[in-house]
Amino acid sequence: MRKIRRRTLFSFAGAPRPNLKNSIRSEIIQQCKSARRKCQLLGCHPSSKKCDDPSNLLKMFQSSIFCLQPPGDSYTRRSTFDSILAGCIPVFFHPGSAYVQYLWHFPKDFTKYSVFIPGDEVKEGKANITRILSRISRRRVVAMREQVVRLIPGIVYADPRSSLETLEDAFDITVDGVLERIDGIRKEMIQGKNLTVSEAEEESNWKKTMFGTIGPHPWDHFFIREREWNPQ
Repeated sequence: MRKIRRRTLFSFAGAPRPNLKNSIRSEIIQQCKSARRKCQLLGCHPSSKKCDDPSNLLKMFQSSIFCLQPPGDSYTRRSTFDSILAGCIPVFFHPGSAYVQYLWHFPKDFTKYSVFIPGDEVKEGKANITRILSRISRRRVVAMREQVVRLIPGIVYADPRSSLETLEDAFDITVDGVLERIDGIRKEMIQGKNLTVSEAEEESNWKKTMFGTIGPHPWDHFFIREREWNPQ
């Protein structure tokens, strides 16, 4: 995985989402096409079966340094985990795609394993993906890929018949996280603390976990509830 020669700067597998107002997929596809040899594009259209074949995706991801992971029908795409399994550094455009959801499975310092490009800047034509990724040094790319490879055991489920004495799989990490949270709640109950949590506080819990505060944050505008993200 570490020694695979990756000839393409970045890649994207997906299709436009014209029904979603905030979708940036059309902009990403256009930037990919404009990048020519620096970007591989795998169009996942209803009439095409290419994206249904995992081998096509893995082949593309394994030949790419970075893999673009914009939101789709939900914040996180299956492709995110496919790309990590291929050792491809994920590029996120919304903090909800990984950073605030997978706090148990991914490092708090998201710059160690991924690149974040604000989706609204792509939408407004302020962010050139090719230029941003091209400026990342080879040394940093190597370090980020190493971190991505280390994430792999934590996003898969191990075969019960195998022996993972030193590695925790996704299930182990989740169970440990739940037990730790239960233990924390139990201690707060013993201390007589008020455990009533409002919906707003629950939704802002990621701030406290990642940054130690629940005050205003530059990412707040990404989580404004809009109908486009929950189409009926």
